[in-house]
Amino acid sequence: MSFQNKIIRSTLSLAKREWKSLNPSSIGTTSAVQVRWYRGDSGDMTPRGAITQDEIARREQELFDIASPKYDRIMEIHTRLPTLDNIPKASLPFDMVDVDVDVDVETKTKTKEELELEVRRKRLIYRSKQRGWLEVDLLLGTWAHENVPSLVMDELNQFEDFVNLETIDIYNVITLRSDVPEEMKREGGSGVVERIQEWARSSPLGKAEPEKYSSVKRNSNLI
Repeated sequence: MSFQNKIIRSTLSLAKREWKSLNPSSIGTTSAVQVRWYRGDSGDMTPRGAITQDEIARREQELFDIASPKYDRIMEIHTRLPTLDNIPKASLPFDMVDVDVDVDVETKTKTKEELELEVRRKRLIYRSKQRGWLEVDLLLGTWAHENVPSLVMDELNQFEDFVNLETIDIYNVITLRSDVPEEMKREGGSGVVERIQEWARSSPLGKAEPEKYSSVKRNSNLI
């Protein structure tokens, strides 16, 4: 069987097309050909997103209107800064219970603002380790474990904005698949996100060394 005939038989078998006339000598000529695709004679279909005036679209919009406010409330709770007033006392360490007012510096006891800042740092570290994506847990979680405790307020704000991104976007930025968002860049490349990129570029974790992965997971309590 010639190569040309093999192509013809393969095409007929896979596409299940009906031809008015077909023979090897007609290939490359202008003979009329009728083609019927896998969906029969249904013709072109309108994309789901382009349909706005039917019952399904109406129900989808109703569900969206119900879900949207709930999403906004959950997102606001998820991203707002923590305060001791909003945390159940049973969830607080002993040194954070019944802290209502600032205390004198001479007592060596942390003020309420300092304790809330400590809660914020711990929450950011936890959120960095628990992204649900192993590569991001290891990269972002390790950087947070090593650096978040020493970040100043402006740097914490930058890092929190980064953590609030979708996990896939965080992964793409850390691994240099996409650039740092413009609003997170700082002059001279000194922004927190830019420093995370540089760290990932030089870190053994960024080079996917299995032994380093295993060590970091144990030492940073990621397992």
